Amino acid sequence: MARAEAQQPHSGNAGFRVLPLLTAVALIALLTVYPHIATDNAGAADHLTAMLLLWSMSAGLVCGVGFVPRHVLPRLILSGPACFIALALAVLRIAIH
Repeated sequence: MARAEAQQPHSGNAGFRVLPLLTAVALIALLTVYPHIATDNAGAADHLTAMLLLWSMSAGLVCGVGFVPRHVLPRLILSGPACFIALALAVLRIAIH
C-alpha cells in the first residue's frame, strides 16, 4: 500500500502544463541561439540575468512536465508562478541595461 501511495502525485494539481513548458522550450532555444541576451552593454556576462533566465527555464520544465516536488521550498521555487516571476524579472533586468 505504501508503494502505491508513493507513486501517486503529491498534489492534486499535477499534470502536463503547456504554457510553462513552452516558456521553458522558448528560453532553451533563445539561450542556445542568442546567448548574448545574458550579457551587459560591455559584453560581460550578466550573472543575475542569466540566473533569472535559467531559473525561469528550470521552473518551466519542472512544472510543465507535471512534476510536483514534495517539499515546500522546491515546490515554490519550481512552480508555474515562479517561472513567470523569474522571466518578468529577467526581462526587466534586460530592459534596464
